[in-house]
Amino acid sequence: MDLFEEIVRIRNAGQRCALATIVHTNGSIPSYESSRMLVREDGSIAGTIGGGCVEADVWAAAKEVMERETPRKMVFNLNHDASYDSGLICGGTLEVFVEPVLPQATVYLFGAGHVATALAKAAEAVGFAVSVVDDRETFANRERFPTAKEVFTTYEEAFERITPNSSSYLVIATRGHRDDMRVLAWAARTAARYVGMIGSKRKVFSVYQALEREGFRPEEFEKIYAPIGLSIGARSPEEIAVSILAELIAVRREASVDSHKKLATRPALSAR
Repeated sequence: MDLFEEIVRIRNAGQRCALATIVHTNGSIPSYESSRMLVREDGSIAGTIGGGCVEADVWAAAKEVMERETPRKMVFNLNHDASYDSGLICGGTLEVFVEPVLPQATVYLFGAGHVATALAKAAEAVGFAVSVVDDRETFANRERFPTAKEVFTTYEEAFERITPNSSSYLVIATRGHRDDMRVLAWAARTAARYVGMIGSKRKVFSVYQALEREGFRPEEFEKIYAPIGLSIGARSPEEIAVSILAELIAVRREASVDSHKKLATRPALSAR
């Protein structure tokens, strides 16, 4: 199996994996520099770095690297450690670099207005792919979003074809309250890494209350970032886009975001 072709397949499927590469050897070991092992999200492997307990330790590290999305370098001194005698040891030192391989993060813009056009350009500039959803073909089209990965002109098609995962960022900024609520009802129960909705605090609570009446539990909204974007005093569509993008980057990099964004400490809506 060609490991790099497999990496492309895994990324295109929206999945994660980790690639372990021997980057340095010293002494006699039953492998060689640049040997590689690929660990998939389900724990299965392709390729090898020589077998034995070292490979088992690297497999465990690869799972952690995928979860934390941070690379790791491992050094094994094989000369005198009897714990590494299950098929690998001939005596020497082995260095292995384990790196996460992640699908490209994608921003799904629900609403194709002025904020969306500004956000699409900014998001692509920092490495996000962009998909656009709007039921107005005069807004959701290739002329306005020439580099978009996908453009959907019905919400029904988008809900059917989009399967959010840990690399998905959903931005809800449709043309009206009703469509925002409709999209949020779908988005709140997905596996998206980020779900944010534009609007005032009053609008946000109003939407939450309406969805509670439809059977949603208050805790289902605790992962929602609303009102969307970091508080930087943004006014213009371009400034609002910057505030949203800053929040997306913070979530992607696991940086601190104001606690009020997730509304975890708010009173139960049903009691308001």
